Amino acid sequence: MKYVKDSEWLLKHLNDVNVRIIDCRFSLAEPQKGKINYLQSHLPGAVYFDLEQDLSGTVGDHGGRHPLPDVDVLVNKLENAGINHEITVIAYDDGEGAFAARFWWLLKYLGHENVYVLDGGFKNWLKADLPVTADIPTFKREDLRLSLRFELLATYEEVKAAVAKQDKVLIDSREAKRYLGLEEPIDKKAGHIPGALNKPWMEGLRGGRYLPNSVQMQRFSDLDLNQPIIVYCGSGVTAVPNFLALKQAGFKNVKLYVGSFSDWISYEENKIESSF
Repeated sequence: MKYVKDSEWLLKHLNDVNVRIIDCRFSLAEPQKGKINYLQSHLPGAVYFDLEQDLSGTVGDHGGRHPLPDVDVLVNKLENAGINHEITVIAYDDGEGAFAARFWWLLKYLGHENVYVLDGGFKNWLKADLPVTADIPTFKREDLRLSLRFELLATYEEVKAAVAKQDKVLIDSREAKRYLGLEEPIDKKAGHIPGALNKPWMEGLRGGRYLPNSVQMQRFSDLDLNQPIIVYCGSGVTAVPNFLALKQAGFKNVKLYVGSFSDWISYEENKIESSF
């Protein structure tokens, strides 16, 4: 798979100085849990990046619950982790897929090409009885060449225009009951952005592993490969596995609305659709 590597590949490259491993484990319910687990045990050579401290910016009135991080701050952290534009980077989480995919998308947005997600994550690595350590690695600071790829990012203004013109496909990546407005455990309002289709992100994975491209193509068989598509979720995290799956399946024009539903509802005038 183009954007995903398996454990066998990573095992062969554990000692490769040109490969950097990123631990993205995180719990929305217990924000400190990922870092605690990392300190206890992680893949050899892995550097920890926290969803809220490293991969998100400061929450404000708009921008959603996990807004884009400050680019200069993120680049500085990546350079301190020994990442330059030539280093191959592979990210993992516990196997949920979304947190590692968030890191993957951010590096793609920064213009880094050689970045991947570890299929199956940490849980499947452990199941295979592969090596782990508690040692914290240090790396020589590198210089990361920045080349922002704005074509991967859908702004609020673009989403608002897409809703008005109905000229782009909006994909809501949350589970059906949140999309329908039957349940909303996190955000202040329930429902979805008007006109959005529902393609739950978790249906693209099984046991923490991405389903084959043929299955992903079937999931999105009602869409045209050349259609402009904007994916979103609650806060721009769980939408990324859908972004990755769409790109794997050959869709050409896919963007992530990072602010997602939590940003959309921060504007009181915006309409919401639901099953009620």
